[in-house]
Amino acid sequence: MTPSHIRSVVESFYSDIWNRHDKSKIPVLLCDGFTFRGSLGQTKVGHEGFGSYVDFVHSALASYRCDILDLVIEGSKAFARMRFSGIHRGEFFGYQPTGKPVEWQGTALFSFDGEKVADLWVLGDVHGLLQLLEKNANG
Repeated sequence: MTPSHIRSVVESFYSDIWNRHDKSKIPVLLCDGFTFRGSLGQTKVGHEGFGSYVDFVHSALASYRCDILDLVIEGSKAFARMRFSGIHRGEFFGYQPTGKPVEWQGTALFSFDGEKVADLWVLGDVHGLLQLLEKNANG
């Protein structure tokens, strides 16, 4: 496994699965027993569990995007600094839709097993996101 392969998988993970909402890429990029801890605090196991998380985020946020700001690769791991964004169109953290843009930053640690991602741990600035949701709801 080369750094260029890891980069390609991470970029496809975000551009295809998240930005295009193309869940057909899940079995291509992720191991069967894939484990996931998302930026919003939820944990999921397997393709189906992860797919439900992708749908949850897209149902709450229209035009949802994940933008890679930095990507560092070492051995069988990749670490990314991310920007997550979308338009608040569904209930999200208890806030009713406002139609306003939301954005937060986070980090993602990818662990590979062979050619696919085995584990992904994402930590997001949920505090900042909640402050923005509150501001949007009251302003």
